[in-house]
Amino acid sequence: MRQVALQWKINGLIAGVDEAGRGPLAGPVVAAAVILDDLRPIRGLADSKKLTARKREQLYDEILAKALCVSVAQASVQEVDTLNILQATLLAMRRAVEGLRLSPKLVLVDGNRLPVLTMRAEALVKGDALVAAISAASILAKVTRDRWCQEVDALYPAYGFARHKGYGTSVHLAALQAHGACPEHRTTFRPVTEVLQGGRA
Repeated sequence: MRQVALQWKINGLIAGVDEAGRGPLAGPVVAAAVILDDLRPIRGLADSKKLTARKREQLYDEILAKALCVSVAQASVQEVDTLNILQATLLAMRRAVEGLRLSPKLVLVDGNRLPVLTMRAEALVKGDALVAAISAASILAKVTRDRWCQEVDALYPAYGFARHKGYGTSVHLAALQAHGACPEHRTTFRPVTEVLQGGRA
């Protein structure tokens, strides 16, 4: 990837942060924080959405092996419904940063909103395509969330979570209409709310 030239003069560690699972109708939102090791570069890092599932899995293992430290955290379905998806996402990001074994001097977060942190932080739109540490975080978050979808698919096979990853596809909406919501659905997301109220998804 072509990494952006960082404009910050920082004597210390830089962490990248990203999330997965803001848009789906079910499941937790997952966030990851990564501090890479400059002496152990990882080739092929990119926005996780641009990579194949197989490549993400390969990079997931390499990131865990080579990064100085990583942390993956989440906000639950209940927290998404109680706080709203934006606040739940920021909460998961804060938990990920707080879970790092090493304390960064600067945190670079993908997007345009920042969680409340005790250290300096900057939001960077499209950061997952520009900064290696954010790319690494996006991969860890995406793989973790996809693995959750595989697990929940075994518990609730009628919904097809392994295929659509919880997004509101026609297959998922049809399953919602036929079977109602399961405990992993976000009740404040409109298609789920409509089903719970007896309407159409």
